Amino acid sequence: MVDFGIKIKELRKSKGMTQQQLSERIGITKAMISAYETGLRYPSYDILIKLTHIFHVTSDYLLGIESKKYFDINGLTDDQAEIVAKIIEEFKKSQK
Repeated sequence: MVDFGIKIKELRKSKGMTQQQLSERIGITKAMISAYETGLRYPSYDILIKLTHIFHVTSDYLLGIESKKYFDINGLTDDQAEIVAKIIEEFKKSQK
């Protein structure tokens, strides 16, 4: 779980959130978020689950078991989901 703190910090910043804002959404102190990000502490299971919902990633991603990120397409129509999938594939092709 070495990368856990780094991932939390990157995800938090990518959402434009401060440690204070994240702590308020989860219901813990800002000091706990800081401790997670610096690797001094690790979250409980319930906090880990809350983090997965906030950042729309899997617990495997946060724990470093899986390196893939996932996008939440709930609420999109099948046509919209297909368009998103095509856009992602185009980005992948352009990186090769």
